[in-house]
Amino acid sequence: MSFSGTVKEELAEIIPSAEHCRRAELAAILGAAGEAGFGPGGRIMLMITSENRILVKKAALLIAKTTGYIPEVSVTAGKERKGRTYLLAVTDGTAAARLLKDTGFLTAKGVFRDFSVPPKEQVIRKNCCRKAYLRGMLLAAGSVSDPARSYHLEFICQGEETAAEIQHILTGFGIPSKTTVRKQTDIVYIKESEGIADTLSLVGAHKGRLAMENVRIMRGISANVNRKVNFETANLNKTVSASLSQIEGIERIRDTIGLSSLPLPLREMAEVRLENPELPLKELGELLFPPVGKSGVNHRLRKLKQIADSLQV
Repeated sequence: MSFSGTVKEELAEIIPSAEHCRRAELAAILGAAGEAGFGPGGRIMLMITSENRILVKKAALLIAKTTGYIPEVSVTAGKERKGRTYLLAVTDGTAAARLLKDTGFLTAKGVFRDFSVPPKEQVIRKNCCRKAYLRGMLLAAGSVSDPARSYHLEFICQGEETAAEIQHILTGFGIPSKTTVRKQTDIVYIKESEGIADTLSLVGAHKGRLAMENVRIMRGISANVNRKVNFETANLNKTVSASLSQIEGIERIRDTIGLSSLPLPLREMAEVRLENPELPLKELGELLFPPVGKSGVNHRLRKLKQIADSLQV
C-alpha cells in the first residue's frame, strides 16, 4: 500500500467523540464527494460516491454515530473487477435533512447550498472542528507523497472558496501552504517537510508523521558515518516505538474512561504527549507548567501505561 493509503487508513480509524467534530468532518466529506436532491414523494436524499472504500466506510460510521441512521452502501464494479465505485445513500428524508442542516448545506428554508462552497463558520468554529474538517478533506480529496521520494501533500478542492478556506485554516495553525490550478481544479499544497509533518499531526496521523520523521532523519544522515548511523537509528527506533506505545495507551484511556477522569498532572501529561508524539522526554517536560524533569515525565508516563494496561481487554 502507498504511504498516502497508509495515512488514510490511520485517519479512517479516528471517530471523534464530540458530535460537532463529526459534523465538521462530514462537511468536508460531503463537500468533496456528496450530492443531494429530492427523491420519491419529495423527500430529501443524500449520496456520497467514491472509489475510496475506506472513505465511504468512515462516512457511514460518522453518519450512524451522529444520527443513529445506518445508510445503505452499494458497490459497482468496472470491467475485470477494476474501477469499483462505492455509493452511500441516505434515503430517509429526516436523517438526510438533519445531516445537511448540521453540516451547513441546507438552509432553514429548505434550500440546498452548493457543495463546492465551504461550510458555514459555525460548523468549523472551534479548533478541534477545524482539525476534523482538514482530516475529512485529506481523507476524501487529499494525498501525501512517499517521503522517501518527495515531500508533497495536497488537497483537491471543488472550488476556489474551499481552497481559500483550507489555506486559511492551515495558516491559523502556523502551517504555510500554496495554491495552484490543475486541469481547472483548485489545489492547496504543501511541499515543505516540516509543514507536511505538522499537518499529519494536526489531523491525527501520528504514525504517519513518525514514519515520515524516520525517513527525514535517515535522508539527512551522511553515508560515510556508519557507526553514527547505527547508533542514531537504534535510538530513533526506540524513541518511535516508545512514543507509539505511549500514544496507544493514552488513546485507550481517552476512549474508555476519558482523560478527564485522570488526576490533573497525568491528564496534562497525556494531552502533551498526544499533541507532541515526536518529542523526547526532556522536551515534553519543558512543555508542562510548571516544567518537569525527564525522570518526572518518565514517572508520569509509566503511571499512564499502568492505567492503560488495566483497561486492556
